[in-house]
Amino acid sequence: MTGPDPMPRVIATPSTLALIAELTARHGPVLFHQSGGCCDGSAPMCFPQADFVVSPDDVCLGIIGGAPFHIGASQFEYWRHTQLVIDVVAGIGGMFSLDNGTGLRFHVRSRLFPTEDAAATVAAAAPAPQACRRAEAPLFETHHNTRNS
Repeated sequence: MTGPDPMPRVIATPSTLALIAELTARHGPVLFHQSGGCCDGSAPMCFPQADFVVSPDDVCLGIIGGAPFHIGASQFEYWRHTQLVIDVVAGIGGMFSLDNGTGLRFHVRSRLFPTEDAAATVAAAAPAPQACRRAEAPLFETHHNTRNS
């Protein structure tokens, strides 16, 4: 007998899914990499899959809108207690990210896993690379306006 399935580590709002679909139609398959800081802060960056080499140390958190979502291993350890909610807001995307020039930019919000789900999710190892080849992660259905985060 196994325990409960862990909650998805990354989910997307409907607006995010719409922008991913638009970018995929324009550029072909895309992927995300959660930036670790520096020039573009902590913005999720979107790239054509063919133009970005994922490090063997990166962790694939899941799939949103058909796009794999990767994060550095050290950042994963820091954020392992949270679920990332990928949203879009008005603004200019990262310099090299495909959202640049759309009038929108990807924005990450994080929330602690609910207590009843936290044990299974936090205890779970970093997702295996094949996690990015599984079915799409669930849609974030309750959108909260948290502009000040």
